[in-house]
Amino acid sequence: MTQLSRSFHLSEFVTSQEAARRGIDNTPDARAVASLEVLCRRVLQPVRDYFARPVTISSGYRSPRLNRIIGGSRTSQHCLGEAADFEVPGISNVEVCRWLERHLAYDQLILEFYRQGDPASGWVHCSYRVGRLRNQELTAMRTRFGTRYLSGIVA
Repeated sequence: MTQLSRSFHLSEFVTSQEAARRGIDNTPDARAVASLEVLCRRVLQPVRDYFARPVTISSGYRSPRLNRIIGGSRTSQHCLGEAADFEVPGISNVEVCRWLERHLAYDQLILEFYRQGDPASGWVHCSYRVGRLRNQELTAMRTRFGTRYLSGIVA
């Protein structure tokens, strides 16, 4: 089992029910593993340490084939090992986003599909890439026309 940081293992980032159902190999290459290590050190481990609670990864690395099948963006940072979707059980996803905004550098921070009044709704997407960090904050909302992205963390 490959340890990515003190609290995170590679297995948390590659497990996929869809990949298992379809027999898709979701094993990252060495470059993606290195990117996941940086993501853990710079983003996820600090979140884990601050909130003193486990961080639950719902989507980590996605092979390009898996990403296509689930309808992910063609430019998804998940395919590079640079992004994770996660929650901190017992902590509002808005609170996690606000803490990240104030304390860490990242590429993108997205509050995805949060419903006001339901602190456990949605999830946090955060990416980190070595080099050019955009420090961009977005909120993803479902509309009858598809997903709409608003600038900033809107809750």
